Amino acid sequence: MSWARRFRIRQYLRGSLWVLPLAGGVLGVLAGSGMLLLDKSVSLPDELTYSSSTASTLLTTIVGATAALTGFVVTVTVLVVQMATGTFSARYMRIWYRDRMLKAVLALLVGTLAFSFMLLRRVEENFVPNLGTSIAGLLLIVSLLVFLIFLDRFLHRLRPVAVASLVGGYVRRDFVARETRLAAEPDVFWGTVQDRDEPASVVARSARAGAIQAVDIDGLVTWARHNRRLVVMRHRIGDFVPAGAVLIEAYGGPATDGGEHEALRAMIALGDERTVEQDPSFAIRIMVDVAIKALSPAVNDPTTAVQVIDHLGEVLRVIGGIDLSRSQWTAEHENTIGLVFPIRSWEDYLTLAATEIRCYGASSIQVMRRMRALLEELHDEVREEHRPAIDEELVRLDATVAGTFADSVDLDRARVADPQGIGGRGGTVTRGPVP
Repeated sequence: MSWARRFRIRQYLRGSLWVLPLAGGVLGVLAGSGMLLLDKSVSLPDELTYSSSTASTLLTTIVGATAALTGFVVTVTVLVVQMATGTFSARYMRIWYRDRMLKAVLALLVGTLAFSFMLLRRVEENFVPNLGTSIAGLLLIVSLLVFLIFLDRFLHRLRPVAVASLVGGYVRRDFVARETRLAAEPDVFWGTVQDRDEPASVVARSARAGAIQAVDIDGLVTWARHNRRLVVMRHRIGDFVPAGAVLIEAYGGPATDGGEHEALRAMIALGDERTVEQDPSFAIRIMVDVAIKALSPAVNDPTTAVQVIDHLGEVLRVIGGIDLSRSQWTAEHENTIGLVFPIRSWEDYLTLAATEIRCYGASSIQVMRRMRALLEELHDEVREEHRPAIDEELVRLDATVAGTFADSVDLDRARVADPQGIGGRGGTVTRGPVP
């Protein structure tokens, strides 16, 4: 099985809401069957024994209660889907339905239902599964406690700031881990290869249209070393490619029309939607979507946008503190064997995080003030080579404020940096309006 197919299977299993509950149901059936055999071989004190009618009533109640709770969990899930799609971002759902707590509570409820039903069907006048009935009651209590934890968890996650924090955590974890691991690879280069004199000896094209979800970087590097070729990716992770588009070109060695292109193509996973595993810009996209939706005239909630900017700033600090050019492809590597991997630049990340919020929040004083505070803080904290891009964003912010508040008595206030938007520590005006 190819790496791309294994990746898609893992993505499906992580996003599926039925696999773990099904496993819980199967486990409940097996545990119930085993408990029936155990009940026949153990003797319990009178305090833990039941009459057949009592056991039947109790197990029937447990089956009904778990079925009702399962339906309620599904109802809550549907409501969260509707609210998240309308209030946050439709892209956020890709992360939300992977939540382990949701799947765990469904698996526990379905497992308890199946376990209790297996016992219920064997209750007779001359045989009562006493131990199993007690365990079924205990499982119901545990299910109720886990359900309360689930409800508390998702009520708190309905806050936009919680969404921004969750999504930002993916970037801080995955981006740093990927950069640290790939920094140790001597044959991996960032950038693009242009105008090579020799034609590509192997060209791998996409068999279907889709977004590039992930790439087997280790596999591509191993293939390049084994075949002593330079492997060049032509698209970044997250790009949507049409069917037949060039995904990979390999240089060096004789031209071939064999199965090598299939091996290379199998190391790139395509799907209907981007993922956050290897694509930090997708996580930033989700956070920006939450902010600009809060800034829409229908919602008009600039405070939410300010809170999202807080978490965007933390993500940008992480990205801005990493040297993205330390393995940059240059002409000196012309005859190198390895992998050339295109990535987004610091300017790309900054533009994605700032542009739309600045545009949609142009009329909000607190968004303008918070945005200025963010950019000034980043200017002092990111690597020196990243600072010119921040200077350009500050110039654009000056122009936006000057154009929006030119005839307003609040022009002076809109040009002040404030880490809380309005109400925090107001700084001094460091730049004048752009004429």
